[in-house]
Amino acid sequence: QLETLEQEEQECLELRPHPTEKTTHIVSQEHGMTVTKTLQEGEAEPQCQSFHYSQAKLRGLLLEGASLLLLRVLARRQTMPPDLVFPAINTEGDLCTCSY
Repeated sequence: QLETLEQEEQECLELRPHPTEKTTHIVSQEHGMTVTKTLQEGEAEPQCQSFHYSQAKLRGLLLEGASLLLLRVLARRQTMPPDLVFPAINTEGDLCTCSY
């Protein structure tokens, strides 16, 4: 019964003259998860977007940390169940599926 409570991802691009920093913050809440994306380009004001997904849509959600654990378990067992698909959240903060 592992559950992701919070996850943060940060990406930095050192492009001259405007370095870019992108962060994605995912937080588990009582009724689902909130995903907040922030984009900072150079000295401009940061642009923020926030999404909320209900628990019903996230049943079986597999985020990055949980995916790594699952891959280790599957490698240890040396077996792969057929049609292994989970809901996931991509780097843009959108709900998608993750297939193995």
